[in-house]
Amino acid sequence: MNAWLMALVLVLTGVAVVATVVMIVRDESPPGDPYFLLLGVLLVVLLVQAVVGLVALAGTEADVDAPTFVAYLLTAVLVVPVGAALALVERSRWGTVVLLVALLTVAAMQVRLDSLWTGAGA
Repeated sequence: MNAWLMALVLVLTGVAVVATVVMIVRDESPPGDPYFLLLGVLLVVLLVQAVVGLVALAGTEADVDAPTFVAYLLTAVLVVPVGAALALVERSRWGTVVLLVALLTVAAMQVRLDSLWTGAGA
């Protein structure tokens, strides 16, 4: 698994989390275009991570729980657009809170992916 990609995902997620908390505190709903651009960049990086992770899984001899690893890779990609869609549908502070939960889920999944890959969480 590529540590640089995981770090990039965590940094982008962290920036998005901070921006989301600021929006929640200011009661700004729904998020604007620059915010969704950030989510788009995060989604592209998550897609790249999924492809790189699947290729790495296919070429590794390490003892990795493959179904769980693949499920985490693919779910991390799906969480961002679902959270963004819910934030757009629910145009109140709670829609933005749902987006915050989605971003925190992506961060938690990154930690779990790392533990699966290194064998610490198997």
